[in-house]
Parts: sequence; C-alpha cells; structure tokens
Amino acid sequence: MAAEDKQPAPRPASPAVSRTLTVLETLVAAEDGLTLTALARETGIPLATCAAIVYTLEQRGYAARRVVGRSHFWRVTLRLYDLAAPLIRQDDLAEVAQPELRDLADELGMPAHVGVLDGASVVYVAKAATPGFIQFDTYPGKVAPFNLTALGRAIAAYLPDEQLDPLLAHLVAGRGPKAKKPSARVFLAQLAEIREAGFAVEDEEEEPDIACVAAPVFHSDGRIAGSLGVTGFARDLIGEKLDLATELVVRQAKEVSAKLGF
Repeated sequence: MAAEDKQPAPRPASPAVSRTLTVLETLVAAEDGLTLTALARETGIPLATCAAIVYTLEQRGYAARRVVGRSHFWRVTLRLYDLAAPLIRQDDLAEVAQPELRDLADELGMPAHVGVLDGASVVYVAKAATPGFIQFDTYPGKVAPFNLTALGRAIAAYLPDEQLDPLLAHLVAGRGPKAKKPSARVFLAQLAEIREAGFAVEDEEEEPDIACVAAPVFHSDGRIAGSLGVTGFARDLIGEKLDLATELVVRQAKEVSAKLGF
C-alpha cells in the first residue's frame, strides 16, 4: 500500500481543549455570568485552570467580566458570533436554493438536497421531498462522510489544497456493494474527473441500491459554497435517467450560484 493511502490511527482527545470547551459552554448557558468559584463548581475543573481559561478567553475577546464589589462575574461576548457567521451563511444557501430544489424534485421525481461541508462530513441543510410511501433516509441535519456522497465529492473537488489535504486522512469506506477501500490517490483522481465533468456521481457505494448526483454551488468570489443534488434508486438514476439528471442538477446548481453572485 502506498504511504499516502495509509489511514492514521485516531489521535487521543486533548484534555486542555476539552476543559476549555466545557468552560465556554458553561458560560454560554449561564444567564447572569459566573464567578470563578461558581464556574469551577459547575464544571468540576480546578479553580486555577478555570482562571487560566477565562483570562485567555478575555484576552482573545471571547469573554468579559462584570465587577460587583469584590466579585467578578464572567460571561461570554458576542465575538462568538464571528465563529457562527459561516454557519449562518450556509443556512442562507439552504433558503436561497429552495425553488431550484423543488424544481429538481418535481422534474425527476426524486428528493433533492443542498449539502455543505462541516469538517470531514457533508451536512444536508435542505431537502425537497417527493410524494409517495417510499421515502429516502435523507433529511436536513443528516451528516455523512464527505467522500461517500455525491454532495460531498462535488464540494471536495473544488476545495483549495490547504483545505482538502487534511481531509484525505478521514476517508471512510462505504457499505454498498460497489464500495472500495479508501485511497487518497484514487480519491484525488476521482475529484479531477468531477472537475472535468462539472458534477459528481455516487453509485451504490455509501448504501446498497442508492445512487446520487450532485453539482457544486459557488460564492460570488468563486469559493465553493456547497452542492446541490438528487438521490434515487440506483436502478432508476444510473441508467436512462442519468443524462437528464446530470443536466438538470448542473443547471439548477448554476442558477443557485448566480443567486449568490457567482
């Protein structure tokens, strides 16, 4: 096996990061702020460690203190909004794409989705369902490995190298009959094919009998924003409907990109 195809062993969690996140989450939940003593009691983290964490958060602008007499009450600041802003923009993409999703679902008789990248996962942030007793296990909020879905591949194909390279250590094997052992070399070649074609196809790799087609959606500055695609039974989608599906998916993805100013 080539060195680039080897999957690294999972790294242990960082206790320091875990404690920092616990402190941050506790402060967010506290309506009126907490003293260091109360914070240490709530979190089970030593007082000195809590102090070091909140002082660092204060220096970075994520926490502030309100002094009442001799007591200091700590709270988080709205600087946290800066971290959440990209997620809010992703929600905007889900809203903007609703007409195109509906058109895709109606024209193909298959559920249509918008996906965005979150770490090494693709998250379904919007769905246009189709009527009928048979419904696919896709829904807003669903998370899947980025390399196993057409939605994830359509995004990954347009990531800059500095964002894509770390993800190659997180390739996951699918459960479908056509799934292959994860390989960074093979996956990169697959992404090159996606860029050339302008769309991604997944055929019974993530799950048996299921296939999907997706195309990229871009921000106004050319950065990848997410992807738009459809899911169906492989017997229907990978066959006579494939050409029509790819044509419609690419067209609607371009329409959404245009709405975003691309």
